[in-house]
Amino acid sequence: MTENKRDLLLRAMNNEETDRAACGFWHHFVVGPDQFRGLEDPEILERVVQGHKKYYEVVQPDMMKIMSEGFFGYPPIMNNDFASEVDLLNIKAVGPDHPWIQKQVAHVKRISNLFINEVMCFYNIFSPLQIIRIRFDFLDLDYDRFVVLAEKYPEAMLQAGLEIQKDVSELIRQLFAAKAIDGIYYCVQNVQSEMYDLETYSRIIRPTELPALEEANRLSDKNILHICGYDRHTNNFEYYKDYPARIYNWAVHTEKISLQEGKSFFNGACVLGGFDNNPGTLIDKGSPKELFGYVRELLTENGFRGYIVGADCSIPNDIDDQQVRYIRNSCHELSRKEVI
Repeated sequence: MTENKRDLLLRAMNNEETDRAACGFWHHFVVGPDQFRGLEDPEILERVVQGHKKYYEVVQPDMMKIMSEGFFGYPPIMNNDFASEVDLLNIKAVGPDHPWIQKQVAHVKRISNLFINEVMCFYNIFSPLQIIRIRFDFLDLDYDRFVVLAEKYPEAMLQAGLEIQKDVSELIRQLFAAKAIDGIYYCVQNVQSEMYDLETYSRIIRPTELPALEEANRLSDKNILHICGYDRHTNNFEYYKDYPARIYNWAVHTEKISLQEGKSFFNGACVLGGFDNNPGTLIDKGSPKELFGYVRELLTENGFRGYIVGADCSIPNDIDDQQVRYIRNSCHELSRKEVI
């Protein structure tokens, strides 16, 4: 009897040998300002729901990462000029009853109900200060501002992050209480500044990040840590050596850290990845034959124990989902007996 997809992923998490490899990929369904406007425009959230539904029907993946777009616009960072230290210190948690939490939980539950009985579902959660960075990068298109603020006002950045962390942890609690997800996909990234060495990162950033991850781990043992290499940014993995998760995902092609090297670094934990996620790369433009060949190469290198075929990060938004289906089909066709 063929094991179901939930069991397959659980065996991968447990570093048990599987007869075939699980696979999981994801991309955005809305872009630009709409990613921040879900609370004010229900039509945006409807597009996100229907986007997930169509993607699942076409690809039939072994897991689903539910995207948080529509809710990038965390209220205390919107209409905030971020012109001074005071603007950072004015960021205060919105609390458990705020629509940013309540409507988000209902939205995620609606999406996961479409397929959670068949596959495990993970919700995208940005670490607290990444919520600020995402506003600058994705809404303002001001790619230097986060680093400028982090260097100029580190203590205020810490206080802002601690406030945001309260809401992120509350959101996580309510998501699990609603049985909307199996785990979170927790996104972290080094501050891209030489000032933020390990000591500074540990003092300023770590206290804002770890409590939310620890809360998720208290509620579930099925969480993913994503070390984000978005826009070819690199990270010092030492910062995350003791960030506990069941699955680790990072930008293999940007960091130049192989899946096996990362697996060893994270004490043999399950790893996810293998494909470059950028436009114009194999996942975007490769033929079915090329995709099949690369999946075979990945499985030959990484085996069928504690490995999930995926990508460095979100794949191109306008990708033909049939490309991902080809990869999924390859994972189904290439059994352990055929590869090894």
